[in-house]
Amino acid sequence: MVTAPATRQQRRVLGASCSTHFVHDGFTDLVTLLLPLWQAEFGLSLTQVGAISSTYSGAMTIGQLPAGLASERWGERRILVLGMALAGFGFCLLGFAGSALGLAAALALAGLGGSTQHPLNSTIVARAYEDGPRRAALGIYNFSGDLGKMAVPGLAALALVSLDWRVVTTGYGAIGIVAAMGILILLRILAAGGRPSAQLPTSTDDVPALKLGDWGIRQRRGFVLLSATSMIDGACRAAFMTFLPFLLIGKGADIQTVGFALVLVFAGGAAGKLVCGLIAERLGIVRTAVLTELATGAGILLLLPLSLTADLILLPLVGLALNGTSSVLYASVAEFVAPERHGRGFGLFMTLTIGAWAISPTIFGVLSDLNGVPHTLAIVGIFALTTVPLALALSGPLAAVSDSRSG
Repeated sequence: MVTAPATRQQRRVLGASCSTHFVHDGFTDLVTLLLPLWQAEFGLSLTQVGAISSTYSGAMTIGQLPAGLASERWGERRILVLGMALAGFGFCLLGFAGSALGLAAALALAGLGGSTQHPLNSTIVARAYEDGPRRAALGIYNFSGDLGKMAVPGLAALALVSLDWRVVTTGYGAIGIVAAMGILILLRILAAGGRPSAQLPTSTDDVPALKLGDWGIRQRRGFVLLSATSMIDGACRAAFMTFLPFLLIGKGADIQTVGFALVLVFAGGAAGKLVCGLIAERLGIVRTAVLTELATGAGILLLLPLSLTADLILLPLVGLALNGTSSVLYASVAEFVAPERHGRGFGLFMTLTIGAWAISPTIFGVLSDLNGVPHTLAIVGIFALTTVPLALALSGPLAAVSDSRSG
């Protein structure tokens, strides 16, 4: 089936969603950069570092499904903008934290606000491209987040040369609040993300009544396998990104080098979104996911014995593999969920994925305190390989969905 090219309206909606994703992922990965500074200032163990990281992602987990359900009543736009402003406010509060508990409270508030971004923005993009190149649009949307991951930690690392981390977090929080107001105006102009009655067909024959227990999952086995693969992949990514700075610091890196290393990882990740999309077109989703997971596990294991300089050279390739799987999996959610349930479907998928992401740093933080960061990251690399059989099992459900559409 040949899809129509994207219209100007679709591209504008995609641009607005990409802008939101850029700012949001900047929040997330600024936390990664600051973890070593917080450890030093507040005297934290690695278990406590993992717990603080988990606080942010855990709050994001809690808000995913409520955000998706609320959007069915009030529309994506209002909930999305409110969440973005709340995330910015939480980062402003970080600048006033006087203890680890204060950090956790501010991060919980920011994470709750950030929870609206993935399911609601994904729904806005998927709905806008219902009759267009939806998978490509969601891939571009994912790519925009990687640009935020690259830009924000890199610029923050440079700013930390002369500024206190409190000034950096408060400043970026203010940027988030201003950006939320801008996105609200833009989405209103584009008439995107409004109340469902203004967007979805009103015929009861076309759209059945939304019930709390109806998730609109058209292929249950495929959705379960997709979610399980994404959960393990997310847990590995969270653990790796949380403790990578400490691995590098153990090899002699300072905070600016850590910031540069994160830029390298995310630059590779951004390239991975594009490269893996092209590979998926040629090899298929399943084979691409298998290749990226094998490369992820091998890449993490290779980092451990190498020098700091060698690690910096390898990190872009690790980032490419690390993020390649997520883009392939994420774009497949819409394949298994009915269009009128996309808000719930993306919300459920992201709740499961970010839930695993939230738990992971605390668990691997305990292991790091017991056995050291290198041993823990070795376990992470091996754990990533367990996704391979799950990805292979996706072949059948994806083929079934494709056959049902063509039929």
